[in-house]
Amino acid sequence: MKLLVASSNPGKLREYQAMAAGHAIELASLPDFASLPAFDESAPTFAENAAGKALHYSRFTTDTVMADDSGLVVPALDGAPGVNSARYAGPLATDADRVAKLLAELHAQHVIGEKRAARFVCLLALAQQGRLLAVFSACVEGVLLDTPRGSGGFGYDPIFLYPPLGKTFAEIPREEKNRLSHRGRAFAKLLDHLSQQL
Repeated sequence: MKLLVASSNPGKLREYQAMAAGHAIELASLPDFASLPAFDESAPTFAENAAGKALHYSRFTTDTVMADDSGLVVPALDGAPGVNSARYAGPLATDADRVAKLLAELHAQHVIGEKRAARFVCLLALAQQGRLLAVFSACVEGVLLDTPRGSGGFGYDPIFLYPPLGKTFAEIPREEKNRLSHRGRAFAKLLDHLSQQL
């Protein structure tokens, strides 16, 4: 089965392709993704953005489209960066810029100790030719560090400490992160669903 991923994020595509290895599923980027009319990810929830994105891009192909909306939720910051995780420090910001802004916000608001609890959230949606097929969700709980650790992963991974291992998502080997992460858990549900369809 072929799934087209509606994302311009190469890090996400690589993670999903690694997670799909060994399954009867081929993942590829939606052809000419950058030249297609963009979907406005302005909904207030991850689920609405993921479903809306999948429906939007599924109209440009006959293949099944997978879209995700994922991000970091910090309760002490009223849920920020949340659905704006990728745009948190502006449209041209790097991962390092976003991490720096988040750490500055935590410092400015004196968020310390247990209040630095955070969760990564992932919503995955499948759609085909304008019809929503399924939605899957998962999250993983962690704590935000003061300084980045590790060289793996991307996004907020270097400051997201996963307590059961005492390591950040940037310090965990890719295979292990793909199993434990919000994306890994949501994608496992999607794979299970698809295996029942095959």
